[in-house]
Amino acid sequence: MEPEAALSRCIMPTEGATDRFSNPPFHRESLHRHAMSSPHRIALLFNANKVYDRQVIAGIGQYMKSTRVDWDLFMEEDFRCRTLGIHDWNGDGIIADFDDPAVAEALADMPIPVVAVGGSYADASQYPPHTPYVATDNAKLVRLAYDHLIAQGLQRFAFYGLPPTPGNRWAQEREEAFRYMVDTDRLEGLVYRGSPTSAGGWGRVQEEMAEWMRSLPKPIGIIAVTDARARQLLQSCVVADVPVPEQVAIVGIDNDPIAQTLNRIALTSVIQGAEGMGRAAAQLLHKMLHGRVAPDTRIVVPPLGINVQASSLHQPMKSPYVMRAKHYIRQYACLGIKAEQVADYVGISRTLLEEHFKRELKQTVHQTILGHKLEIARGMLVDPTIPLADVAVRSGFTSLQYMYAVFRREFDCTPRQFVEKARP
Repeated sequence: MEPEAALSRCIMPTEGATDRFSNPPFHRESLHRHAMSSPHRIALLFNANKVYDRQVIAGIGQYMKSTRVDWDLFMEEDFRCRTLGIHDWNGDGIIADFDDPAVAEALADMPIPVVAVGGSYADASQYPPHTPYVATDNAKLVRLAYDHLIAQGLQRFAFYGLPPTPGNRWAQEREEAFRYMVDTDRLEGLVYRGSPTSAGGWGRVQEEMAEWMRSLPKPIGIIAVTDARARQLLQSCVVADVPVPEQVAIVGIDNDPIAQTLNRIALTSVIQGAEGMGRAAAQLLHKMLHGRVAPDTRIVVPPLGINVQASSLHQPMKSPYVMRAKHYIRQYACLGIKAEQVADYVGISRTLLEEHFKRELKQTVHQTILGHKLEIARGMLVDPTIPLADVAVRSGFTSLQYMYAVFRREFDCTPRQFVEKARP
């Protein structure tokens, strides 16, 4: 849900104001407004260009719709979080991203109710004092990814995090949770933080990541601190020619649809309970506006689950030829590749490759390519916004008619009938 669709009103800066939060003096307008039972004026301080923040905002909107609270909401037009002039803003309450230390500092002594939203901390003293706080459970996010990789039969693990900064303490918490889990289980666990990314330095960063990927003991499962970092891992595996998930299984955190769209290999990702965080934060503020919340209230929201895709479905394979071939097929099946091209990539004859496929997978190279195309098509068919013709093209079929013919042959139904059967 787009946040602007979920929220009922936006209060924009007063014309001629000296900064974004300037308003006429509080006492006269405030008394008049409350006497007239006017809506509460609430500021949302989030960088809503990120999927996590947008989901939190969507949860706030859901609470407003379900309870019919009468709030006027202020957000920046460009969805950025700025605190300039916040102490001059004549409002009734604030919900803010406290993962940003500048925001937490700016709101530390606000005279109006403030609800903080951010990451959880293993050390409770790290939470802001005297401020109700709604947190995503960092430890459980990592636990869900870790347990999933263990279920795939893996015994080696790594974590791809971020270089520490005051603004990403949540990433450091996730890294420490990973270290604790592997140490407790007495398993091998490696940590790589990499470098901050920029257009100018991306080539160097990617080559460093590829070198790290080549150096890892394999097979191995890697937990990325976010989906954005997981996408970088998938790219580095292509550069390093490391098969995913046969040698490296990858799990991200956020379930970001944009990250999914940009990957050739579908990414497994932990789903944060961000919308639930937004609903909880809105409920806290609603109660605070009526004096009913203790200042040290803390709510830790667990993840919703894990969206399992190809990137983490580790399957041990005896044949290195099949492993390399499947890696190539996952990347290029939807571009119309043929079995001969797969054999050329692996570096052996098609006849020998077919023998390895029949021995290891009990199917031909062509059947494996077709199976991947059908898997991609089935994933898109559940989205009613994607036209069937686009599903056919994007999943590698030469025409819609051909996709229909393959579905009838493989599933004894048309694509539309397949969707109807899949519905609960």
